[in-house]
Amino acid sequence: MSSAAAEGPPLPSEPTSRSLTIEDFDIGRPLGKGKFGNVYLARLKKSHFIVALKVLFKSQLEKEGMEHQLRREIEIQSHLQHPNILRLYNYFHDERRVYLILEYAPRGELYKELQKSRTIDGQRTATIMEELAHALAYCHANKVIHRDIKPENLLLGLLGEVKIADFGWSVHTPSLRRKTMCGTLDYLPPEMIEQKTYSETVDLWCLGVLCYELLAGQPPFESSSYYETYKRILKVDVKFPPTIPLGAQDLISKLLRYQPSERLPLAQVLQHPWVQANSRRVGPPPAPSAS
Repeated sequence: MSSAAAEGPPLPSEPTSRSLTIEDFDIGRPLGKGKFGNVYLARLKKSHFIVALKVLFKSQLEKEGMEHQLRREIEIQSHLQHPNILRLYNYFHDERRVYLILEYAPRGELYKELQKSRTIDGQRTATIMEELAHALAYCHANKVIHRDIKPENLLLGLLGEVKIADFGWSVHTPSLRRKTMCGTLDYLPPEMIEQKTYSETVDLWCLGVLCYELLAGQPPFESSSYYETYKRILKVDVKFPPTIPLGAQDLISKLLRYQPSERLPLAQVLQHPWVQANSRRVGPPPAPSAS
């Protein structure tokens, strides 16, 4: 990745008189490791502002042909401002690395919490559903499909609020119609498995899978082989354990529909009786659009 190429589109950010460098930060403990680099807790020396600094190696990105995806992630995430979406404040690069300056989510990954407690209670799950429905409605209003909503891509803010973190798989497309296959097997909707054209309704399917996994402790179509998982997804073969409340079963059933057009729209997820009765979402609802 050449210096010029790494610049990509100009990013909206706090106006600075010069480009940032790694020297502008005090680097703290590692927050996570990834294939292309690591994330560290960091503090801007000048303002003492705490951030998460994602450090990616250009050589690794080039080897895997990921420069385009990174540029797309930067382009998408830097324009999204919503309380339930992790902010990308700015980015810079040097000869060997690209640095993303991200909002710090003090409570870490939802995935780790799920691993520890095995399931998430109804009140928390309903709150997460409401937060994500707001955040995804905002994404869709801005022509962004996330495509990869799952516990590993959700971080937790200071009050335990969910923040969508990973936009590596997102697409920003004015037509909102795509055909590539990506995402995690357990969360793949039928139309992506069958390689049909798909739209933002893929995110509704993922929301249903997530709701089930949080309450049951494993995803609904989990099987011993890829083939079995595919088969169960295509048949929408969902079996509910008795531990999942009936109201949540109703919500999940309305999201996990083979026909994308039959999935419960986000506005109705927000109005769903089980979400309304159980959610404890904090903060005012955000404005519906970024523009």
